[in-house]
Amino acid sequence: MNLFLDTHILLWWLDDSPNLSDTERNAVADPGNLIVVSAAVIWEIRIKQALGKLEIPADFYPVIKDQGFELLPISADHADAAGGLPMHHRDPFDRMIIAQAGLEKLSIVTRDNVFKKYDISILTT
Repeated sequence: MNLFLDTHILLWWLDDSPNLSDTERNAVADPGNLIVVSAAVIWEIRIKQALGKLEIPADFYPVIKDQGFELLPISADHADAAGGLPMHHRDPFDRMIIAQAGLEKLSIVTRDNVFKKYDISILTT
């Protein structure tokens, strides 16, 4: 399975949070699954850190890279697709995640119920 981690799921995974369901935890841990993290997710985390809304360790990015996840850059195609999405979700980072998942045929791991309003695959827990 090709899975795309939403921001909160990535943070919960890295923190070994009990907020992760068994389904989510097992899916991310399964070596048979491709786990994708978007540049948009890293960008969102860094912005929240800079605004004082999130505390993360200084080695945050190297830790992500050491997880063995595939890092997905943002392309012009992704930007165009995000701009063309219906306005169900107003968060620009989430809109980018939705657009990337759709174009790249990835199933999003998220708890954000607004994502269900889009024609994308979501890992259900």
